[in-house]
Amino acid sequence: MTVTSNRRQLLIGAAATLALPAYIRRANAQSAIRIAGIHNSPVENAWNSRIHLAFQQAAASGMIEYEFSERVAPTDYPRAMREYAESGVQLVWGESYAVEREAREVAADYPGTAFLMGSSGGPEGDNFGVFGTRNHEAAYLAGMLAGKMSQSNVFGSVGGFPIPEVNLLINAFRSGVSEVNPDATFLNAFLGAWFDPARAKEAALAQIDAGADILFGERIGTADAAQERGVKAIGSLIDYTPRYPGTVFANAIWNYGPTIQAIVADIQAGTPVGRDYTEYSFMAYGGNELIYVADEVPAEAIAPMEARQAQIQSGAWDVPINNDEPV
Repeated sequence: MTVTSNRRQLLIGAAATLALPAYIRRANAQSAIRIAGIHNSPVENAWNSRIHLAFQQAAASGMIEYEFSERVAPTDYPRAMREYAESGVQLVWGESYAVEREAREVAADYPGTAFLMGSSGGPEGDNFGVFGTRNHEAAYLAGMLAGKMSQSNVFGSVGGFPIPEVNLLINAFRSGVSEVNPDATFLNAFLGAWFDPARAKEAALAQIDAGADILFGERIGTADAAQERGVKAIGSLIDYTPRYPGTVFANAIWNYGPTIQAIVADIQAGTPVGRDYTEYSFMAYGGNELIYVADEVPAEAIAPMEARQAQIQSGAWDVPINNDEPV
């Protein structure tokens, strides 16, 4: 089966021999769940890389078998979904932001296959589950650190598209900054692309020229501009500190493992997966975390951030949800 011209597969663990679709009956708890991932971007892209790594780790543990396609264009996406469903996988994972209607139509045609899609919409039926990216809590905490570090009080950010998941992240960062720095002002740019490091760098350079001395990089390439101009940056989703030492001082990390564990448990139990799995990206489940370089952050900024972090982790305080496009 050919899905794209650039297909890589990882098949780990023993194959599960299943007579019926796993999500509608109770599967053997020891059976590995066969999962196919359809990535619009390269798996090296920050967002995709976190999911890809979590699937690889789950496969290495024997929980699942994982195969995938990357660089799948929106025009090919429904076909790729259908081919994987026809191949007998128990779960088709994907990102339906650019193909929302088409993805739901495919899922309706394969009621015996579970689907889990990154989506701005809700779940549908028994077999179409959704999830959203939620490292906004860590972004808020990173903003609290950044708010005490700026000399210009101008903070920049570079995002992919103004969809709710991205808007939420940037707004959370801004809210964290504003909690400790009421004089802060903000700049933002959207690329209209998920993976274009050169354009991200160009947008970030423009913000630095406009006075920003700390950048929140929702997209890869932002930190390249910060490094070139000698300003600070915050990474999102993955840890950029080793790649940009002295430039990236904090990272809002997203951990996708809890989401995989949740849907695999549902499939094994025969529970319908037509629900929203976003909650498993929250800090209370270990779905996101802040990592930072303490030596590069003012000591007076750490204690208030840690106090707020403890409130988030305990459930005593929630980071405000704001899906509006940042201005």
